[in-house]
Amino acid sequence: MELIDKYIDKLMTSKPGEPLWNIEAIRQGKKAGWNYIDGCMLNSLISLYETTNDSKYLDFVIKFVDYYVDEDGNILGYEKENYSTDDVAESRILFDLYKYTKNEKYSKAIEKTYEQILTHPRTKEGNFWHKKIYPNQVWLDGLYMMQVFYMRYETERNGYKNYSDILKQYKNVHDIMLNPKKKLYYHGYDSAKQMFWADKETGLSKNFWLRAMGWMIVSLADNLGYMDQQMYDEYHYLKDMLKEAIDGVLMYQDKESKMFYQVVDKGDKEGNYLETSGSSMIAYAILKGVRLGVLPERYLEIGLGIFDGITKKYLTDKNGDLNLGGICLVAGLGPENNLRRDGTFKYYISEPVVENDAKGVGPYIMAYTEVIKVRK
Repeated sequence: MELIDKYIDKLMTSKPGEPLWNIEAIRQGKKAGWNYIDGCMLNSLISLYETTNDSKYLDFVIKFVDYYVDEDGNILGYEKENYSTDDVAESRILFDLYKYTKNEKYSKAIEKTYEQILTHPRTKEGNFWHKKIYPNQVWLDGLYMMQVFYMRYETERNGYKNYSDILKQYKNVHDIMLNPKKKLYYHGYDSAKQMFWADKETGLSKNFWLRAMGWMIVSLADNLGYMDQQMYDEYHYLKDMLKEAIDGVLMYQDKESKMFYQVVDKGDKEGNYLETSGSSMIAYAILKGVRLGVLPERYLEIGLGIFDGITKKYLTDKNGDLNLGGICLVAGLGPENNLRRDGTFKYYISEPVVENDAKGVGPYIMAYTEVIKVRK
């Protein structure tokens, strides 16, 4: 535990606008904007503050976010007109900052983000497009990026008015994107059935990418934490969907490390590897699910086993320099001018594997906060 705390302290030497954990921005030589990668890290630090009561985590997040959010609630680097689900993800931390500080600028920024929810383009089935540059497409990633902010807004600020819309979008994903034999969800769906990566009959992508599954599973666990349980039908639908998804992915768990593979169902295929971010997401969702009472108690040891497996395999200490490895840097589908991102097995294993990127570190810390609660 001390080793993990020391590792987190290392990452918190980051300066606002220049995070050590946004490897994509570092490689591209640009400052990070308002994005889901930073959001992953900041959300995990808020959770760590709530778990440990150590104000250094909250103070860090406030200082970091204040670099982006001005007194009128305008967010540096956020453009509603991009209609990117990714860009909404970081705004969920604004609810926490407003709760702890009562600073009205955070409330204003929440409302500005919600404007995107109201006008975001949708597929013919009613789901949010993943981004304007990905028209008519639903990616599992987007459930985490958009729906958690949406759920929290409806619960805390809108009297649950749009719970039915949120539920419908999850039902569509379940009905369209789940492979009932494999018990896994495809990464993407093109409702227009026109993209080069999409099956011309089903509109589905070709494979089961671990982190996409992880994003979806975490969104379910987080939304169950934010929902009012009096909304019985919606709550129990998401509860059942969470357990079904976790039971599905556990069918492909590596017996030795307890982790999961980059392409979930092809663990024996050359080039595949045990991946940190998706494994951390599943560990977190399982541990949180048990704590919320939406998963049976027997899942607790499974979640702890996954977390310990990640720590043993990928958290390294080289003469006091701590790093978390095994993290897929990025993966996506298209667009049309990027034919390499075709959803094949070969594509998913071709993306860089890095250390310390927040897409892996954030979920790992989130799982760690649940481990702290258990081991207290």
